[in-house]
Amino acid sequence: MDSSIFGFLHGIAGYSSLLDGLVVFFARNMIYILVLGAVFFVFNMKTWKEKIFAFIVISLTAILSRGIFTEVIRFFYDRERPFERLGFEPLFTDFHPAFPSGHTTFLFAISFAIFYFSRFWGFWFVGLSLLVGVARVIAGVHWPFDILGGIGVALISFFITERTLRKYKPENL
Repeated sequence: MDSSIFGFLHGIAGYSSLLDGLVVFFARNMIYILVLGAVFFVFNMKTWKEKIFAFIVISLTAILSRGIFTEVIRFFYDRERPFERLGFEPLFTDFHPAFPSGHTTFLFAISFAIFYFSRFWGFWFVGLSLLVGVARVIAGVHWPFDILGGIGVALISFFITERTLRKYKPENL
């Protein structure tokens, strides 16, 4: 199933230089826009207590998911990227182990944390993060299950962070 979904999505690549450019933009650069958006989200919160708490939740979720869990998984499980296994030229290259997707893990960690504070902005962040994951599959640098694994790692990390910090949550949040 992973291969067939990959084949369908990656089959979009190479037909249009405009589409390929959008795929590369989302796959490689949207992460910077979302991080900047998260910074603006935190600074637009009402009180300093809310800002500090949101910053801590977002940061710890991202560190736990991308900096710890993803690296531990990759230490024990070195999955080849699609272009390495199937021998084709991707839209761009990435040489770290494929599973879980570090970009997806990081972005969904931020997205789940923002969703905790605001459903409206959380839906936007989740949607754009999903586009990044799909773009990375289309580009040929990830399998679909790498993206799903990243989402799962981010969700688990968020639940651990939220559960740990729940007692410090300001009353008005």
